[in-house]
Amino acid sequence: MAKTTELEQAYCASTYRVFLPAACCELRLGQASEVLKAWLESEGVSQFAILTAYNPGAQILSDEVNMERQSAMEIGLIMAGYEPYTGENIADAGDWPVEESCLITNIGLAEATATGAKFGQNAIVHGVVDAVPRLIWIEE
Repeated sequence: MAKTTELEQAYCASTYRVFLPAACCELRLGQASEVLKAWLESEGVSQFAILTAYNPGAQILSDEVNMERQSAMEIGLIMAGYEPYTGENIADAGDWPVEESCLITNIGLAEATATGAKFGQNAIVHGVVDAVPRLIWIEE
């Protein structure tokens, strides 16, 4: 699915929850998180991405298929040397299923978008040391 105003509004009207070793962060696009910022600094992290393999192209798949896709993505990330931190993407309106996701540290924007593209995603969430999550559209 291509970028649309409606789709962008849906991404913006979501919480990106990340479970870090000592804290849970409730992230919003365009808003800094002091908890995440402190953790990034303490870990020496220069950038991060939030990735999911769920519901590619904004098409809802079964829980079983989504879990298999997410596992495959995370295994690929682990094999590439990354440590996925569990997360979930939650639509404010409750009109979209909760999607399992993961936060990956020190992954470059190009590799993060390539991973999103490989799993059929429209966009990813990316940020740097300021801990402001930004929506990055994946170009077709």
